[in-house]
Amino acid sequence: MNTFALTLQYFLTITIELTVLFIGISALVALLLMYIPQSKIQKWMSGRGIRGNVMGAVAGSVTPFCACSTVPMAKGLLDAGVTFGAVMSFIIASPLLNPIILGMLIALVGWKACIAYFVLVFGLSVLFGVVLGKLGGVTQVKQLAGCGCCGAGEADAPKTFTAKLKQAFIKAWGDYKSVLVFLLIGVGIGSLIYGYLPQEFVLKYAGGKSPLAIPVAAIIGIPMYIRTETAIPIGLALMAKGMSIGAVIALIIGGAGMAIPEMTMLASIFKKKTVAAIVAAVFFTAVISGYAFNALM
Repeated sequence: MNTFALTLQYFLTITIELTVLFIGISALVALLLMYIPQSKIQKWMSGRGIRGNVMGAVAGSVTPFCACSTVPMAKGLLDAGVTFGAVMSFIIASPLLNPIILGMLIALVGWKACIAYFVLVFGLSVLFGVVLGKLGGVTQVKQLAGCGCCGAGEADAPKTFTAKLKQAFIKAWGDYKSVLVFLLIGVGIGSLIYGYLPQEFVLKYAGGKSPLAIPVAAIIGIPMYIRTETAIPIGLALMAKGMSIGAVIALIIGGAGMAIPEMTMLASIFKKKTVAAIVAAVFFTAVISGYAFNALM
């Protein structure tokens, strides 16, 4: 009964924390993006050289990730003349530096871990964007059918701050309802791990001394399509049981970076060579970040 009570307490506590974080951060980012139109983002990313890659990663880090909006936006950026490499940095950074991920990391593992995560992933997004930019650029782009299922046009944005704030919270609530099932699944699995999974098992196969824990976690994360809202509470519970923080970070990056809907849409606008290269870039980002986290933390 004590174990069940602790499991239930963990479930309720983490659910409340993540709910407040998700709605608050989503509303804040939605409000911010009402003041930053897509045309301005395109202008920022239009620089040549590594500057375009840096701005692509910046744009990705402030754009709430949704496969059916981010991928068409990437095509729009290419059509607007943004370099292929800068768009690749945007595509890599968008799911991995999602403000929701950063907010959850701050609340659950602290500021230092969040800053280390941001610096590592941001730098690798820029680096792999530069590398992917050498693949052939726009010759790797197919035609894209319109999506039109996410977001409103710039002209539809409210004019007053109060109206903008109201719409931001309405959007945040809608986003929260769309991920609630995944969040509860993640917290539920994490609660069971926290309450019932033997610590010795985790330490043996995924502890800090296991050399293969990080690449295995990254490989597991990629095909599983672990949404951020699902992966972070699972990772937190595994870390409490002794899983290295590096393996947890690799699992989160692998799952969040290679969502099945995103890969399907990427395959509709990029050739197989580019899609495979993006998968490889996310995998190496997961592995490098995992080992770096274990060394730093």
